[in-house]
Amino acid sequence: MPQTEQSFSTSVSQSVGLRYLLYLPPHYDSVTTWPLIIFLHGLGERGDDLNLVAKHGLPKRIADGTHFPFIVASPQCPDTTYWPEQVTALNALLDHLIETQKVDTTRIYLTGLSMGGYGTYFFASQFPQRFAAIAPICGGGGWWMPGRLAQIPMWVFHGEADETVPVIESTRMVEGIQKAGGDVKLTIYPGLGHNSWTQTYENPELYNWFLSHRLKA
Repeated sequence: MPQTEQSFSTSVSQSVGLRYLLYLPPHYDSVTTWPLIIFLHGLGERGDDLNLVAKHGLPKRIADGTHFPFIVASPQCPDTTYWPEQVTALNALLDHLIETQKVDTTRIYLTGLSMGGYGTYFFASQFPQRFAAIAPICGGGGWWMPGRLAQIPMWVFHGEADETVPVIESTRMVEGIQKAGGDVKLTIYPGLGHNSWTQTYENPELYNWFLSHRLKA
């Protein structure tokens, strides 16, 4: 039976003030622990209307009826700021999710698109010990990040013809992480523009790849 928008619960983390959509997988219970994906949206979905968060990416797929074997938390960035400036709040939100949901802390994953791709690099570079794997999409990062990110398995995605965030933003990060000894995959979609996320999030191999990685206990 297809899911509807009621598959989400709308929550606010009182400790950090971030609103977020929360998806719990089928057969979720209070005994089993579940992997967690944190999804970071793009620039156009900032604000205080959580319906915007479900326009693209994982929350869109969930709203359209797709089931996932993950807890999925999709926070919303305030419209006066950007994800890289919200790293402390995002980390507090992750603590909140672990405290309130049955999260398998060895299988926490992070992904995001466009501004959320930048946020993925920034969040993971500040707290690399928290993530079993990350997947930035059409984003970029700073020159100081590769050494911090090298310990995290990573799959990077970008459209070759992206005019909003040039593909060099991803290739530069991948090259730096490889030089630092990191485990990183890169998928560049030939001829594709900025929307490299639809194809990425529709690929079941992404979720199999996430689940193949686990932090050492």
